[in-house]
Amino acid sequence: MDALVARADEVVVVDDLSTGKRENVNPAARLVEVDIRSAELGDVFAEAQPDVCFHLAAQADVPTSVRSPDFDAEVNVVGTVRVLQAAGDRTPVVFSSTGGAIYGECQRPARETDDRRPLSPYGVAKLAAEEYLAAWNRLHGTRHTSLRFGNVYGPRQESTLEGGVVAIFLEAMGEDRETMIFGDGSQTRDFVHVEDIVSALLVAPGSGGVFNVGSGVETTVADLHARCRAVTGNEQPPRTEPPRDGDLLRNVLDVSHIEQELGWRPHVMLDEGLRRTWEWIQAE
Repeated sequence: MDALVARADEVVVVDDLSTGKRENVNPAARLVEVDIRSAELGDVFAEAQPDVCFHLAAQADVPTSVRSPDFDAEVNVVGTVRVLQAAGDRTPVVFSSTGGAIYGECQRPARETDDRRPLSPYGVAKLAAEEYLAAWNRLHGTRHTSLRFGNVYGPRQESTLEGGVVAIFLEAMGEDRETMIFGDGSQTRDFVHVEDIVSALLVAPGSGGVFNVGSGVETTVADLHARCRAVTGNEQPPRTEPPRDGDLLRNVLDVSHIEQELGWRPHVMLDEGLRRTWEWIQAE
């Protein structure tokens, strides 16, 4: 949103504010409070006539998807179909998908052509939504695009939401509270800064297809914790708890396809991204 405003685009934000915050909306953008499952969404598109739709709305909590798979599917599958219907043949859609939840356990950096083995209803729903975009492209000649994100982190991330381990660690360390690691900390993730996510979104419209968006670097949770300690100056070691059911042991993305096709590559390395995030937390 901020990047679009910065380049003088007219921006309309659609959000039901179930997890988002009004104060995060750039004052130069127009906020419309609508659930993407609502029929009103079509009216919003008809009025705005957007040149592109960045579809970032989601039920993004894995435990919630396990407890309420029907709700998860309503938002992530039916909601995506509503977006496609509202966009029609004119507006290219860029869909925010997921790498971790779709690929499952990785023996090596996952490529877009690898088997998809989701381990949660959330991953299943995101994969189903991707298939709807692909089907729309075949049926209607559209050029909708799916971006499979790694573990996104950075300013404005809520520590209470799924995938917010960086925010959880930094906030707790800043308040000198105890931190916790589930398992032995050897599980790995692909942490990608939100600034790199934004740059990928900006080059994606109209490209079609599916692209991984991550750092391409495998980082253990234990190493992440140590890096967060270094940034914050906190010396307290984490408490360890038993592994959680369903947690992936290894997940990292191969991002060579998007570099070859769209010229995108990550620029914010983890230590620099953690420093920026920590500075933002301190300024809040």
